[in-house]
Amino acid sequence: KKAGIALNPATPAKMLDYLIEEIDLVLVMSVNPGFGGQSFITSQLKKIEAVRQMIDKRGLNVLIEVDGGVTSETAPQCVSAGADVLVAGSATFKGGPDRYAANIRALKGE
Repeated sequence: KKAGIALNPATPAKMLDYLIEEIDLVLVMSVNPGFGGQSFITSQLKKIEAVRQMIDKRGLNVLIEVDGGVTSETAPQCVSAGADVLVAGSATFKGGPDRYAANIRALKGE
């Protein structure tokens, strides 16, 4: 079992200060939770960077996951900011079953 913390867009990275050493994963929500298909909130890239710096500075093995508005355009930005895991719902399923494989390749940058 793994322990994780989710940060909504309005929650600052500093909220992790007292817990980061106790967890295995930080989920950065890059949309406000509620429904699929929302646009990526670009300000969350700075939060991903801040969380990555916090993890690296302390020498921890904590994954950063990003969920919300992940597309073939935003996925590389998230990875560049320090994300390890990406959740892509709408971008994966757009166009129906015949498009799934191509959508996943696009998300991977292939």
